[in-house]
Order: sequence, then structure tokens, then C-alpha cells
Amino acid sequence: MKLFLMRVFPGVLLLLFNPLVLSSVAQQPGENVGVVHVIGLAGVKPKTKGNLKIEDGKLQFSASKTKADVEITSLQDVVTGNDSQRVFRGTIGTLTMFAPYGGGRFLSLFRTKLDTLTIQYRNSDGALHGAIFTMPVGKADTLKNLLLAQGAHTSIPMHSDSAISNPRPDESKEKKP
Repeated sequence: MKLFLMRVFPGVLLLLFNPLVLSSVAQQPGENVGVVHVIGLAGVKPKTKGNLKIEDGKLQFSASKTKADVEITSLQDVVTGNDSQRVFRGTIGTLTMFAPYGGGRFLSLFRTKLDTLTIQYRNSDGALHGAIFTMPVGKADTLKNLLLAQGAHTSIPMHSDSAISNPRPDESKEKKP
């Protein structure tokens, strides 16, 4: 019996503390996320690679030569999405079009997945702006949650398990007396 408890007890402890371990691995607010700025931020060229960071109530984009800050409270809408891009891009991607027997079109089918983060915000003058970022899979939802927790707004709420398990009752059904 003692041997059984010595083998089972550590396994039970691991199962009990597993949620605590996973939450400690989650992204912290000050952590940099490598992104590509597709378009939208003032003073930042399109397709600029850099880092997004949430700090001091601001969403900060920093690249080698440029920096841009957006107040989180000015964010009108934060939307995430899933997308993909061709594996063979640039000059090599262009040259694959000349491959014989449709080989270039076949090579364009190879794609990598990525996440998108789209923000809509108002600047200090009240003008409406927007920006689009791409990042590795799984990072956009984390950033969105952090932004929403600090006062940003969204038109598309995050999916919750309770909303999926408890769908709205059909209002067209007649009520029983």
C-alpha cells in the first residue's frame, strides 16, 4: 500500500498543480512579441518588422529606427484573425512562376499560418486611424486579452466556454403557461 501511495501521490500532485504551471508560462504584459507592421501606424513604413509591447497603458511598436505608441484607452476596436502566407516569397517566389508544367503554382500552395491583429484608434486630435500587424500563431489572442483588460474596446468579443455550452434559447418557441 505504501509503495502504491508513493507512486500515485506525485502523479496526483502534478495533476492538481498543472493549471498553475501553465498560467505561469503565459505571456506577461511586458514581454515583446515579434510582429510585422503591415500598414497603418504614422511614421512607420509598411512591412516593417519589429516588436509589440504593452507597457504603461500604451501599445508600443518598436523597430530598429522607428517607434510608435498608441494609448490603450484610445483603441476603439481590436480584432484578431487567422491567415496564411506563401512560404516562397520575394524574388524566389517570383521566379517560381517560371517553373515548367505548372510547378510554380504548385509551390505557391505551400503556406505558413499566422495571426493578425487589427486595431482602430483615435489620435490626440480625434482622427480615426487603423493598423494591421501579423505575428506567429497564438500571439494575437493573448495581446487582445491584455489590451481588453487595460481598457480597449472590441466589436467582436472573445469566445468563452460558457457562451458555447449555454447557447441562447430560441425566442420563437412558445412559452408554456
